[in-house]
Amino acid sequence: MPARSSPGNPQDYPFPLAHWILSHAGLRHDLAQSGMKGVLLRTETALRKPVEGDAHDLRASLAKLHGTASRNVFLTHGATEGNALVLLFLARSLSRSLGRVPRVHLFSPEYPPLRDMALWAGARPVRAQERQDLTVLSNPNNPHGTFRSSNEMQELLSRRVPVLVDETFREFTERPTLAGKGHRDLWVTGTFTKVYGGDSIRVGYVVAPPGEESSFGALQGLLLDTLPSASVMSALALLRDRSVILRESRELFRRNERILHRHLGGFPRLFAPVAFDRGLSGLPGDLLAHQAAARSVLVCPGSYFGDPSGVRLCLTRRTFARDLEAYIQVRDALLAGPRHRPSAAAT
Repeated sequence: MPARSSPGNPQDYPFPLAHWILSHAGLRHDLAQSGMKGVLLRTETALRKPVEGDAHDLRASLAKLHGTASRNVFLTHGATEGNALVLLFLARSLSRSLGRVPRVHLFSPEYPPLRDMALWAGARPVRAQERQDLTVLSNPNNPHGTFRSSNEMQELLSRRVPVLVDETFREFTERPTLAGKGHRDLWVTGTFTKVYGGDSIRVGYVVAPPGEESSFGALQGLLLDTLPSASVMSALALLRDRSVILRESRELFRRNERILHRHLGGFPRLFAPVAFDRGLSGLPGDLLAHQAAARSVLVCPGSYFGDPSGVRLCLTRRTFARDLEAYIQVRDALLAGPRHRPSAAAT
């Protein structure tokens, strides 16, 4: 079961992981924020000078970056909304064509809304070896911060079933988007709220595969409001200054990654500013997260992601060095406790 959060009304927050993070806002050492909100000077500068333009201009700019046509790009109020819309569209379309509940392949650990939205849309989860009608994943993975291998992605796309790939963190690297391959079964989502730190403008997008523009566009037009002009012009400003914003964001991420590897080993090369700490053979993630919160250190229990054997750490704050030090102190104290100290018989 996911860890229980601090007191608060769950209806005030969008989903359980967000409830945990937001209901612990204000803790001194924040290792839970996965985006660059409030830390990028270049973003603040860009947003003070919006670019005149409309939704068509923004779609054209995003299409160019993704190697696709403007008609395949759909604007949303964030990647979460984009994922929800795609999953609703695919689940309903598959149900009609198959005449049954579609089967979805979900990975673990994984960003929890991807699983929850697929189930709410009406899909049924199945194991990797079972026949499936839909695959859903984040790439880079949240919470591990690593990419799926090229061979694995090729295998997933060779199954001739729709694949939704949340590329929320991809631009922390130079890795090109999968959308540029023009695969007929590939759906890609992205956002301005992570590497750009553009939470305040609430802009995300969906890149639909060729041939799905008309039917998906009809659903988007029915269910979603258009973006405010201020959000569109702000997003265009972030793209105008994209190179300097990405440089600042990536440099902060890589600096924090070096600190992580220096002071807490066992992590692979990261491609997103998130890391999953399991220790050498697993940690009591819920207990660790609660004890950390009691010491004013905020990390995310792995149980929210489907793996209770660790916690997620985020590498997005300029205070990361001292935040990590505070976390390690809590972690070391827990591991040294009676429940985790080797017994005399074992030694």
